[in-house]
Order: sequence, then structure tokens, then C-alpha cells
Amino acid sequence: MRQYYAQPQNGFWRIMDAICGAGPSLAYPERTERLITRRIAVWDVLAAGERVGSLDSAIVASSIVVNDFGQFFARYGEIRLICFNGTKASELYRRRVLTELAPRFAALATRVLPSTSPANASVPFAAKLATWSAALI
Repeated sequence: MRQYYAQPQNGFWRIMDAICGAGPSLAYPERTERLITRRIAVWDVLAAGERVGSLDSAIVASSIVVNDFGQFFARYGEIRLICFNGTKASELYRRRVLTELAPRFAALATRVLPSTSPANASVPFAAKLATWSAALI
């Protein structure tokens, strides 16, 4: 669908609804505009990668291409906090991105948030919402 978190059971947009009114009832362009207004950027650690199915654990390591975070951070110099939607994103960033960043970008604060994926069903939605809210509000 070329949309972040398009899978209907993913809790990301429900969380964004509670935080800034960018919920799944809005058209995708309206949701992203609300995030921009709140100065929340959404970007994948990976630009490309192959996997069978939808689990991040199935990503084929040899297929990984990371996004250019150095360029991203240089362009958006006001970024102060990087939040990861789950541990896999954090791990990929730490292993594949962080070591290549200029020191001023490598020093940016990070926070691992509970994955909004339906595969992370062991964490109740209320707990996910509380953690995400604490980070973004």
C-alpha cells in the first residue's frame, strides 16, 4: 500500500490517534500531516530488505540496505530523540547505522518503544500507549 503501518491490526495509528489525533479514521495523507505538525517523523531503518512473511526476524541479513541517516540528520538538524518501534529496529540501527554516523549524530538520544505489531501481543495496548505517550508527549 506504500503506507507506514498499513496492516490493520498494527497499533501504530491507534497510538498516534491518542497522541495527536492522527488515527486510522483519517485518510493517510491527513494522518501524516498531523504527525508533521507535531514534529514526529516516521522513517524506516532499512531502505530495503528481503523477508518471507511480515516478521522482522525473517529479514535476510545479506539483503539489508540501510537508509542514509547521516544525510537525514544533516537535513533535519532539529532532531533530538530517535524512537524505535521495537527491538529489531533498534538492533538494526545500532549494528548497521550507528557505527557509520558522525559523532554529533551518533550522540542523539534513543529510546526503544514496544513494537506496535500484532506479533507483540504479550504487551497490552494500554501499556504500549503509555510508553509511546511518555516518549512523544
